[in-house]
Amino acid sequence: MGFSKRQLFNDSQNQVANYTKVLGHPARIAMIQHISENNNCNCNQLVKSTGLSQPTISQHLGEIRKIGLLKQNVKGKNLFYSIDLDQLNECRRVVNDFFVKTQINCNKS
Repeated sequence: MGFSKRQLFNDSQNQVANYTKVLGHPARIAMIQHISENNNCNCNQLVKSTGLSQPTISQHLGEIRKIGLLKQNVKGKNLFYSIDLDQLNECRRVVNDFFVKTQINCNKS
């Protein structure tokens, strides 16, 4: 993995980059959509819905969890996932603000 010079960028830039990095993979998008449509689904359900292997699903879930977008609920030996709506709204706000401010800046030119 390459070295990123995150310290060169402000908190807002790093936050947008973190969110969009996670959202930048189609498997993660499919997983987030599936979880949103099937609240409290587990890894096996994601394997069936995406066709990806269990280890691959687990890796992607880990990346999605890094930005706090998932809630975990333990039932027996299984983990079930749902979308953290507060964090979803925060992610939407941050990314939307970036695009709105960029558009405003473009219109000033």
